[in-house]
Amino acid sequence: MEVIRAKSAGFCFGVKRAVDTVYEQVEKQMGKQIYTYGPIIHNEEVVKDMEAHGVKVLRGEEELKGLEEGLVIIRSHGVPKRICDLMDEKGIEYVDATCPFVKRIHKIVAEESKKGSRIIIIGNPDHPEVEGIRGWAGENVTVIKNAEEAEKFENTTSERICIVSQTTFNYNKFKDLVEIISEKGYDISVLNTICNATRERQTEARSIAKEVDAMIVIGDKHSSNTQKLYEICSRECHNTYYIQTLDDFDMNQLRSVETVGITAGASTPNNIIEEVQNNVRINF
Repeated sequence: MEVIRAKSAGFCFGVKRAVDTVYEQVEKQMGKQIYTYGPIIHNEEVVKDMEAHGVKVLRGEEELKGLEEGLVIIRSHGVPKRICDLMDEKGIEYVDATCPFVKRIHKIVAEESKKGSRIIIIGNPDHPEVEGIRGWAGENVTVIKNAEEAEKFENTTSERICIVSQTTFNYNKFKDLVEIISEKGYDISVLNTICNATRERQTEARSIAKEVDAMIVIGDKHSSNTQKLYEICSRECHNTYYIQTLDDFDMNQLRSVETVGITAGASTPNNIIEEVQNNVRINF
C-alpha cells in the first residue's frame, strides 16, 4: 500500500508558539500556578498532558473573575478585549499566546471600528477565535457563516463595510460569501485574513484526496480547521475518515484500498500523526 502524508500536516506556527509558551512558563514559574484561558489549543491530548504538568484550564469569565493569584496564558485563538481589561484591572499576571495572525485581525477590526466602519466577520460565531475578534470590533459587528446569512444581510446605513475572516475558514467559501455581499452594491473593503498555512493545508489536502482510495484526517473534534479539512477531503474522496487518535480508527476499513492519504489539523501533535502513519504501513 502507498501512504501519502501531507507535508503541511500538524502544528502550525501559531499553535506551536502557544504550546511552547505554556511549557516554557511551567519551567520558568516554578511554584506558581499556571492557568490557560480556555484550552490553549483544540486538542484533548495536548490539554491532558499540560494538566499532568499542573496547568489548569479556566473555562470562562466567571472563573477568571474569581482568580486572585497565579499566571494566566491567553489561548492561541485569542480573547475579547474585555478579558485583557479584566486581568489588567485585577492585577493578574498574564502572557498573551494569541496567534500573531489572529492578533493582526484584532488590530484591523479595532482600527476600522474607530473609523466608523461596520465589521463583518466571515466565520463560525461560536468559535473562540471569532468570539475574540468580535470582542475587539466595537458594537457594529456582524458574523456570517454561510450563504443564507450572506443573502439576508442588509446594511441599513451608509456605513463603509470592512470584511475579515476567521483564520481557519474555508478559502473558497470565503470568496463565495464575499461575492454575495459585494453584489449588494455596498461600499466594501475586503481583507482576506485566512492564514496562509490554512490555505496551503487545504489545497494540499484536496490534491491528495483526489488521488487516493482512502483519506485519513487527524484532529480534535472541536478543531475548526480539521473540520474544514474533513469537508474538503470528503468531497474529493468518498472513503474519508476523521479521527482524533489511532484508537478511533478501524484498520479493517483499509483492507481493499491501494493508496491512503493522511493529513492533520493545525493542532494535531506530530507523534499522533506518526503513530497513525506507522500503523497503516505496518498493517498493510
